[in-house]
Amino acid sequence: MAIQAGRIRVLKEVAPREGAYVLYLMQQGMRSRDNPALEYAVEEANRLGLPVVAGFGLLDGGAHFPEANARHYAFLLQGLADAKAGLERRGIAFVLRRATPAKAALTLGRKAALLVLDRGYLTIQKDWYAEIERGFDGRLVQVEGDVVVPVDVASGKHEFAARTLRPKLHKTWEPYLAPLRARKVRHPAGELDLGSDIDVSDPEAALAAMTLDRAIKPVRRFRGGETEAYARLEAYLAGPFAEYGTVRNRPEAGAASHLSPYLHFGQISPVAAALKVQAARSGGPEDRAAFLEELIVRRELAMNHVNTNPGYAAYETALPDWSRKALAEHAGDPRPHLYDEAALAEGRTHDEYWNAAMREMRETGYMHNHLRMYWGKKILEWSPSPEEAFAVTLRLNNRYFLDGRDPNSFTNVAWLFGLHDRPWGRREVFGTVRYLGPNTLKKFDAKAYLVAVDELCQAEAG
Repeated sequence: MAIQAGRIRVLKEVAPREGAYVLYLMQQGMRSRDNPALEYAVEEANRLGLPVVAGFGLLDGGAHFPEANARHYAFLLQGLADAKAGLERRGIAFVLRRATPAKAALTLGRKAALLVLDRGYLTIQKDWYAEIERGFDGRLVQVEGDVVVPVDVASGKHEFAARTLRPKLHKTWEPYLAPLRARKVRHPAGELDLGSDIDVSDPEAALAAMTLDRAIKPVRRFRGGETEAYARLEAYLAGPFAEYGTVRNRPEAGAASHLSPYLHFGQISPVAAALKVQAARSGGPEDRAAFLEELIVRRELAMNHVNTNPGYAAYETALPDWSRKALAEHAGDPRPHLYDEAALAEGRTHDEYWNAAMREMRETGYMHNHLRMYWGKKILEWSPSPEEAFAVTLRLNNRYFLDGRDPNSFTNVAWLFGLHDRPWGRREVFGTVRYLGPNTLKKFDAKAYLVAVDELCQAEAG
């Protein structure tokens, strides 16, 4: 099937020039299959009689994103090793440059007949694309493949809530929920000798050679890569998915797919995942509808938020006026419990369930979404000001979660403070911003969750 026109944006409309290859900057979609930008590059290379090079730019020391550390780099490098193997099996060269993605694209682009980009929505990614557009003088095409419905097709404005975006997505998603056939590479890249600055074939060795924050260690619970991502999805659909619709909000029930780190690093296609869910033999209509609501509506609401609001990372600009006003009116309310960032990170509060959630996050890089909400609301309650609570929540989120620094991360943190929500009953500290208290813990087996976290952390300790 042809790549949908809505996914393709020509950023520089000139004819392809003389070149040694077609270059794909593989930055958002780190996978060798179900990747529209890659398949577009293969189509163009076949038409021009050229091989394909997939380039990647990587800097260590947290230069890509603030709070990035050994945990994130380990998962990323594992994914790149897997993607490299998959690309090379197809006859596509993989080249890693120790540079920003923009610098890598411009360096490798000197010998490229045309350059294909994928698409992300964070400011840092947009800055890379802008730098590439300024510096590359050939044909430049961007192909959007890490959402089901391209963001500009779904909506041209900042959406108020899921209920305003949902009908737009349901109306437009059918033509985009289609399988993507892997194109045959007619001109293998075997004779190209470009070389990589870092050999990702051994991700552990590559990680050891990098300069980065090692205080937050890699995890055993999740291993990066498209092979692992698709295997997890298949195992999930054969088991826990059958009860997703009814027990998804119970952290101890094990009904979550745990795909969020793989989606964040572009190691699995949301379209491919949605198609497999739709075709699953297990589960019923309620399970499918609930899963697609999270995978498409909620996830793409986050993309809409960061794409249309450049101030998504700051308290003053990420939140709606009503919620900031409500929180400001109650900024002076008494707070019986106050904890600094170190106490929160170490899980030293009076709430054993909150401490367990923080422990799961700290030790394994993951926390069930139901507890993420409780976790974040408590930081707001236990901080001296809403502004400090926002900053601390975002830092902890981005440092410890494997899927931190994602549009979902920025959006979920802002939701804690009123984004995509409505005013609720007034109370101290929160004003009319939604409160989550002890009743939240009564909606699942909280004691069983404590046991589950103990087991997960013991497994991490080896």
